[in-house]
Amino acid sequence: MSETLVAGIDSSTQSCKVVVRDAATGALRRFGQAPHPDGTEVDPEAWWEALQAAVAAAGGLGDVAAVSVGGQQHGMVALDADGEVIRPALLWNDTRSAGAAADLVAELGAAEWARATGSVPVASLTVTKLRWLADHEPANAARVAAVALPHDWLTWRLSGACSFDTLVTDRSDASGTGYFDTARGVYRRDLLARALRRDDVEGIVLPRVLGPGARAGEGRGPLAHAVLGPGAGDNAAAALGLGMSAGDVAISVGTSGVVSAVAGAPVADPSGLVSGFADATGAFLPLACTLNGSRVLDATARLLGVDHAGLSALALAAEPGAGGLTLVPYLEGERTPNLPDATGSLLGLTLGSLTPENLARAAVEGLLCGLADGLAALEAQGAAVERIQLIGGAARSEALRRIAPAVLGRPVTVPEPGEYVADGAARQAAWVLSGAERAPAWTASGVRTYEAEATPEVRERYAARRDLVADREVRAGARTSPAAPSRR
Repeated sequence: MSETLVAGIDSSTQSCKVVVRDAATGALRRFGQAPHPDGTEVDPEAWWEALQAAVAAAGGLGDVAAVSVGGQQHGMVALDADGEVIRPALLWNDTRSAGAAADLVAELGAAEWARATGSVPVASLTVTKLRWLADHEPANAARVAAVALPHDWLTWRLSGACSFDTLVTDRSDASGTGYFDTARGVYRRDLLARALRRDDVEGIVLPRVLGPGARAGEGRGPLAHAVLGPGAGDNAAAALGLGMSAGDVAISVGTSGVVSAVAGAPVADPSGLVSGFADATGAFLPLACTLNGSRVLDATARLLGVDHAGLSALALAAEPGAGGLTLVPYLEGERTPNLPDATGSLLGLTLGSLTPENLARAAVEGLLCGLADGLAALEAQGAAVERIQLIGGAARSEALRRIAPAVLGRPVTVPEPGEYVADGAARQAAWVLSGAERAPAWTASGVRTYEAEATPEVRERYAARRDLVADREVRAGARTSPAAPSRR
């Protein structure tokens, strides 16, 4: 008896990945990958071209019965009345809209934004990019006839992109726009109007929000035989791929660092530290995100002239606390805390602390301390933490695995390396194909548990020095004219 195949697509910041899996068991059959261009603004056509290359590398999709797309969240894809992309998409990590975010928060207040959408606007959210567009490219803002997110746009292209009627999304990605009421599951067009500074937004097309497991339609062209799933934001797709449930927390260290937890009720944090997103199953996925993830390790390895294995060896050769050296790793600005124009700081330099081993250890500890802050913020919002899973590209780092339980003060499980976002999209495709009430129960990958003696002094020292850096940045921001150009 022949097996039924499904495909999952992960269109991330850095690349496009495609997995082809057995719909019944989840067994991997094929894989393909292609890079995305660098930068924080990208012509969406580059995503489409990378998708075609990744599909070809995966042996094509001619034999798959269903396809679903997981994608980077928040990116602004503005379309005109003909469905053409108006300007390159602004990605989640483009901080030029930091001023727009501050303006939007000042206009309504953080508490009202949290109540209305579950999140307080920061530079990553789509709503702030639309305000930036209105203020800096008003002619383009006036042309906007539809707004999509990266995964929405790719699903639309797979469907043939013949009409805005087939433009769809899911709760998880819609919840990251800043103009979607996550608790009630409806768009807030008044917030869209506020962002675009337009009073005619009732005519602007926003993707239809499909429920978990709902069919998004059928493919076109070479995919005319395949059913399309609604897709999901990357974090929600990863949670689905990991089979997360209440009490599970994922710490994902990729381009960004993300701490997310599955919750049965919506979260609204007026401090802005936690974003109250939805997941891909009908539940919720509150999360805290840092801008600085694996690239902290990349940069430190380059500085020390070693590869990642060498960086791990150096970090593990140092004592906890790195001889008093602390890296506050705001190398790309920061989102948690919200300091988009911040820079990194290396503190505690002495003749004794300044060694390659201590610098490597400080990089790993600093990265983990930022994530520990995110975990604490989730717990403050009532998230249950029963199991922590460490995932993402940087989870391959032996130093990160061994030092994480010391900094977090809890055991950490590391699943077998995998393409969790693409896997979650594939699992959703199988769900859609089956028509069942729940996603199929695929066999979970093996996990390894890491434990270590807790080092609370590391976090205490980091917190004190982090606050020094934050205070410095706030004072610097107060001295800077609002009209000053962004670093980006």
